Amino acid sequence: MDPDDEVMQALADHDRRVTRAGLSIWVGAEPTYTDRFSEAPEWLFDALGDDKQDRALKMLARLERHHKGAAILRSVGRQYGGEPHPRWCVGIYSRRDGLRVWPGPPDPAVAAVATTTAEESNATKVPATLSATLSRVLRSIGLSAATAQTPLQDRVVFRTDGTPPPVCQGDEPALARASLHSERVEGAELEDELADSGNYLIVCREQDGIATLEFPKIPDVKLFERLLDAIANVAIELELPSIILCGYPPPVDSTVCWTTITPDPAVIEANMAPVAGTVDLLQHLRQLESAAKQERLAPLRLQYNGVESDSGGGGHITLGGARPSVSPFLATGHLLPGIVRYFNQHPSLSYLHATDSVGPSSQAPRVDESLNHDLSEFALALELLRRVDSPTPETLWSSLAPFLADPSGNSHRAEINIEKLWNPFLGGRGCNGLVEFRAFRMAPSAETTASLAALLRAVVTMLAKHPFEEPLVSWGPELHSRFSLPYFLHRDMKEVLADLQANDQGLGTPLVERLLRDRDLILAQRTLGSAQLEIRKALEFWPLVGDVATQERGGSRLIDSSTSRVEIRLRSNDPSETLDDWKVVAGSWSVPLHQSVDEDGPVALVGLRYRTFVPLRGLHPTLGAQSPLVLTVSHPRHGHWHVSLHEWHPESEPYAGLPATVDDARRRREQRCVIKPIDATSVSSPTQPPRDAISDPVVDLRWQQLNV
Repeated sequence: MDPDDEVMQALADHDRRVTRAGLSIWVGAEPTYTDRFSEAPEWLFDALGDDKQDRALKMLARLERHHKGAAILRSVGRQYGGEPHPRWCVGIYSRRDGLRVWPGPPDPAVAAVATTTAEESNATKVPATLSATLSRVLRSIGLSAATAQTPLQDRVVFRTDGTPPPVCQGDEPALARASLHSERVEGAELEDELADSGNYLIVCREQDGIATLEFPKIPDVKLFERLLDAIANVAIELELPSIILCGYPPPVDSTVCWTTITPDPAVIEANMAPVAGTVDLLQHLRQLESAAKQERLAPLRLQYNGVESDSGGGGHITLGGARPSVSPFLATGHLLPGIVRYFNQHPSLSYLHATDSVGPSSQAPRVDESLNHDLSEFALALELLRRVDSPTPETLWSSLAPFLADPSGNSHRAEINIEKLWNPFLGGRGCNGLVEFRAFRMAPSAETTASLAALLRAVVTMLAKHPFEEPLVSWGPELHSRFSLPYFLHRDMKEVLADLQANDQGLGTPLVERLLRDRDLILAQRTLGSAQLEIRKALEFWPLVGDVATQERGGSRLIDSSTSRVEIRLRSNDPSETLDDWKVVAGSWSVPLHQSVDEDGPVALVGLRYRTFVPLRGLHPTLGAQSPLVLTVSHPRHGHWHVSLHEWHPESEPYAGLPATVDDARRRREQRCVIKPIDATSVSSPTQPPRDAISDPVVDLRWQQLNV
């Protein structure tokens, strides 16, 4: 069977298990894509750029082929500090039952209409003609509508209650408001005072020769569908070849799908419409991935030196219900506290599929990182919740929200983000019964994203049926030492998978293979005598530079990424030999090896921290670089080897462009590890590292520079 078909089959089995447990858990994803070959600012660090919007519209045009009868809408996006206007947001709006929601002419991104000079000269007449015709059509379907008086002939106002719109009385100055797309968004939510008073303003204008309609804020889906149908009839009557629909975002309920694409630093982000199961999720992810690929956009980056990283924008997954009232997190009061407890006990859920930047300064810190390891207040909050039989949504949110935030108090940046669970401060978008899991990097494939979604749904199902009330674990330094290493993260993830299996929520082998992420972490694998040496990239917890509160006001935050961490593993190729006599020396230190046993047999391992470069601005300005990382691996009978791990080409040669493929990237990583046999006389007498440098099983080699 094709591997992709095996994934689909495993997801179908997972969906059946969730249904059999009597739960409905909807899932949404936020995949991000980048141009991994571009070095333009918008694809490296900037949020905005014309190329991004052009490619996003072309992606939507391709997605529209899978959603015939959908409408493409160019609505207003989020407003961020330091930016003069809201970001753009383009989306596709369709009905879940497959019925047509937009029978009119297409958006120009779909139509690819070439406007001639003659058409441009006639286009200036479009707004007035369009507004008059639209007013007439709206009146024909029972709405009170009229065009605005001079000089506002390009505006239409309608009401739904039969009352004449105020435009006819000439006493509503708000009807002259500027385009929504050129105004700042103040507060937590986009407001429309005119619409709140029952007066819905539609602005008709011409944009690059194309008729353009700017929507007001429509309160419900049925009215919005009536409006779309009326506009479509107008456009058909006027024989418009294409039309741009923009303005306020559309209303959404369980009957419609609204998938958007927005800009973010270095990427474009797709906010997918939630679906009832992972089979549908994978199908939609594959469609999105295909559309991105055709626009030369990728879910990952391959660096010059062979490092595989994600797109740069994360890959969040959101769970909830078809509507807030049936969200599993609101319907089952003990579920969310149990999830928080379970994630606390299993750091692999936070770290194994994390981005390069993890820890308290990241975009998704764990609760015990945000609280600086003092869990007493949070433990009390959870115990108080445990004593409430059926906590209300208000009680759940108000009890947990103060703790599920980053160290600066930002509730959006939290590993388990509940700002849209039942948040009264976010208006209509805050009380949706949603929980967003933000600790995931953008996965390299649609299949991996779907596997992660299945993992989360399986954990939620298990904890809904079997309340988890174990006390919080205060990990202390162990959280950032032991669980920085892939070995212990894999062991922990296998414990999670075993829990699921024991509770009838086991995941199939095709999903498990993707959940046990490893290939992109491997830097080198070599045979040394009777042993196998493996070097893997480990997690490093990069700190913020400067005052956190000050950095909150900017569009980005400065971190010190000059420290790296690797995991060294040794395994014996001879079952009759132990690993006791193998030694690893780094500089003048004999680093202690942690002995363990797993399903593959005995293993000796250690994590090493070292400084790869000296940043222009960062911590420890007097600390030099320690690249390449130089080690001696030796055995009294089998030999001695000099191991050097370079950050770049070992001969300092330039690379001939970025890696073309993942295999090409992996060859470059292997090339950076240079191993040469040496004789015993070349092995110096090492000393033991000082206590300050050891955080079992990790040794911090930066402390060696104190002795230089």
